[in-house]
Amino acid sequence: MDYFIETLAAALRLIISADREIYAIVWTSIWIAVASVGIASLLGIPLGLLVAFREFPGKRLLLQGLNTLMALPTVVVGLVLYGFFTRHGPLGNWGILYTPLAIVSGQAVLILPILWNMSITAAAGADPRLGLTCQSLGASGLQQGLIFLSELRFALMAAVVAGFGRAIGEVGIAMMLGGNIEGFTRTMTTAIALETSKGEFEFGLALGLLLLLVAFIVNLLLQYFQRLAR
Repeated sequence: MDYFIETLAAALRLIISADREIYAIVWTSIWIAVASVGIASLLGIPLGLLVAFREFPGKRLLLQGLNTLMALPTVVVGLVLYGFFTRHGPLGNWGILYTPLAIVSGQAVLILPILWNMSITAAAGADPRLGLTCQSLGASGLQQGLIFLSELRFALMAAVVAGFGRAIGEVGIAMMLGGNIEGFTRTMTTAIALETSKGEFEFGLALGLLLLLVAFIVNLLLQYFQRLAR
């Protein structure tokens, strides 16, 4: 017990002293997660609205597939994309393996089904009279889309925050595609695994506490936007 208390105190000292290495890792994790969510949002939200407001063959199968992909293991995404990005893979000439771009690509793929599915759910909960009103006023398809985005903005923000929470705590993709390179692709989750295995428990614990803090803030934001969406 004394060992854990001493280690916790050392971890808190590292956080309070604004250790440069720790906060560089935190910053890397945050901007990679933000970039991943941005890419996934640009794809997932429009696709979600399109699927929600259109009927087409195979829609039910697509929805079932999206529900399945929401629980997609991160190592599976990492494995598949590693095969694409490796030197002998289809995209090997791009040279992005073991770079932040590779992690961003993997995390965007991971959270795309989440944003897509939650956008569909948000659109399904919209006032059904809104679409009829837009049509009666002669709004174009683009104008209708913008109106729905405005109406559903809080529910969609909740989806974005949920996607960020999934990305910030991801470890399999970051390890497999980023390589855990110090000062370049090392994220909080991969650094925790590395430092703990090296016996640097206080460093790993400091990162773990900061990761918990980020997760707590994300959860507060998620609850906030969910309340506004109601």
